[in-house]
Amino acid sequence: MKHNLRLTALLATSALVLSGCVAETGSETPEPIAPVASPAPPGFESFYNQIVEFESCGEGLFCADIEVPMNWDDGQSEPITIATIYRQADKKNAAGFILFNPGGPGASGYDWVKESSQFLGTKKLRENFNLLGFDPRGVGRSSAVKCLSDSEYDEFLYGVTGFELGSDEDIAAARSAIKDFSQKCLDNTGDLLGHVDTVSAAKDMDLIRAVVGEEKLNFLGYSYGSFLGTTYATLFPDRVGQFVLDGAIDPTVSDEQQTLIQIEAFENTLRAFLENCDTFRDCPFTGSVETDLRTIKQFFLALETNPLPTQSGRELTIWAAVTGLIMPLYSESYWGYLATAFDQALNDETGDIFLVLADQYNDRSEDGSYGTNLIAANYAISCLDSRSSTNIFSMKRQNSALIEAAPTLGRYWQFGALRCEQWPFELKQSPDSYSAEGAPTILVIGTTGDPATPYSQAVALAGKILSNAFLLTYNGEGHTIYGQQVACVDNPVDKFFLTGELPDQDPNCGAS
Repeated sequence: MKHNLRLTALLATSALVLSGCVAETGSETPEPIAPVASPAPPGFESFYNQIVEFESCGEGLFCADIEVPMNWDDGQSEPITIATIYRQADKKNAAGFILFNPGGPGASGYDWVKESSQFLGTKKLRENFNLLGFDPRGVGRSSAVKCLSDSEYDEFLYGVTGFELGSDEDIAAARSAIKDFSQKCLDNTGDLLGHVDTVSAAKDMDLIRAVVGEEKLNFLGYSYGSFLGTTYATLFPDRVGQFVLDGAIDPTVSDEQQTLIQIEAFENTLRAFLENCDTFRDCPFTGSVETDLRTIKQFFLALETNPLPTQSGRELTIWAAVTGLIMPLYSESYWGYLATAFDQALNDETGDIFLVLADQYNDRSEDGSYGTNLIAANYAISCLDSRSSTNIFSMKRQNSALIEAAPTLGRYWQFGALRCEQWPFELKQSPDSYSAEGAPTILVIGTTGDPATPYSQAVALAGKILSNAFLLTYNGEGHTIYGQQVACVDNPVDKFFLTGELPDQDPNCGAS
């Protein structure tokens, strides 16, 4: 059963827009890399001094598992593995490594590098740097969180309780389902489940830096990856090289405020879609945004008790429809699919396209299997990093605020605090400050129409949270922008990675 599963700041598929010609990458097997003799935390020297031998795993691709301690508070901790892969630079004399994280939490940096090695970043970036992807602890090919079977995920993500949304019976059923989910995560994962927090993942990043022989860490983080990068810079400011944080997250706001900011941004993006819907062939709407929002609201209300049929035999439930709506709002390039989905649902009264969009968001294949552990990892990481109050009065205040900020979508973000209420581990300690005092200038990118990590967060991160940061603004729609062939973004970012130089002022460029 899905009850307000919010995959916070999920990575944008649009970040992998294909581009131009493809250069031939080198395929020469690298020599084992000598770790950098930088100070290791006391008791963790053996981890920092390990010799990593990367093996060929594709044309110009090299893979290795790196051992890290499960518990960074215990030097004798059981080791776990972090799966890494890098794309060798096109030029023989690479400028070094750039560590890459695509978002999530829970997205696989390993898979992004392996499956899209010719399209990551820009041509100039691929020419000059080894692009190093990794699955953070708990994710994918690394020591990973495991929770449900495929059929159990179907029920958890798409099922409904059969009770009125938000009623006492509905909330009780939701609590029961989440309790079962949490217990199965613990049963199937074990002690690792309590150690997949972002601070621990940032410490893993420093170990990765050391074992690939880099004195300073260069980093490209999208969405949640920006939070990872900010956390690393806070913990290790003297080891920061060139850091680029695209689709930035403000780590200082509360979990409740983060939810509120995000749902308001999604509602605004839905409005932007409706304002432009008449440019798509299948648009079923009138052109009056307020009228069209009411239509969508009524459509969702009807789905709560009357799911739509699909050709697959599965039903389009309210939770599948909400997820199917959210997915294309991440990128303007998907708005045409959303128009067609609404046309089919409103006029043909079938939910096939919405269901396909929801499945893509949840990484569900046609055969019913889930390709990654994204859902499990997202829950596990998020619930160790931050939580909302489950006090009934706090939840009611939050619910009212959500509905006021997003009259169409806010109803389906209510009671979000329940997702971590019964998590079997306590919150992990986060840094007192995220100023990264002493780090060199960090480049923060914000898109004005970003629905998942709203522009205001980039402004806050660059302007008042980080002690030394530069804001690059892109005026447009979509979640993240670097690497999408937008010259006024790509060119200064590439120059920053290569030379450390930044423009005199924010280019403040884009579509409008």
